[in-house]
Amino acid sequence: MSENDDETRIIDAASDRFMDAGFYKVTMDEIASDLRMSKKTVYKFFPSKETLLKAIVHAFMRKVEGEVQGIVSSDKPIEEKLTTLLTFVGKQLRKFSRPFMTDVHGLHRRCGKKLKYFAANECVEPAAEMFRQAKKEGVFREDLDPDLFYLVLTTTIQGIMNPQVLSQQPFSAEEAFKGIFRILYEGAFTQEARQRFQLNN
Repeated sequence: MSENDDETRIIDAASDRFMDAGFYKVTMDEIASDLRMSKKTVYKFFPSKETLLKAIVHAFMRKVEGEVQGIVSSDKPIEEKLTTLLTFVGKQLRKFSRPFMTDVHGLHRRCGKKLKYFAANECVEPAAEMFRQAKKEGVFREDLDPDLFYLVLTTTIQGIMNPQVLSQQPFSAEEAFKGIFRILYEGAFTQEARQRFQLNN
């Protein structure tokens, strides 16, 4: 097994641990034990938990960017691409537990801000042009401003990614996004587009 393979395994294992339990509660010993790897080997790649956290954030963003580009460049109907994109974004938000987001914002604000900005802007930025296309193709209502729709969506995601805001609510980030997704899309899609893609199912 190559060093790159070991590094990837460490990032994947630590990512699952951090995002589920939070940054503080997970130790490097636990990560090494999960991988049946010596702690010395883990520290060889990542001298500290903070270094490992940065690597996890960068790896996550690279992976998401690749997936988003694949959705945007597909030849599927525009309403299906839009729905697939925002469903994908919702699944990514599900990975961020409240303990993780609270720890990251409190301990490493730069990583927290980067994640928040990425989720609210870069992650869905390709959708901005698709919203305009959706209106041209009659998928979005004629009276809807696609740029305003995009602004509402990104602002909403920023709120979801704020641990202080989410901690005061009884629902998770994923549940919040699903509700917002349905509200926005049922209001934005034309009746014909909703029936065509069976959005209500």
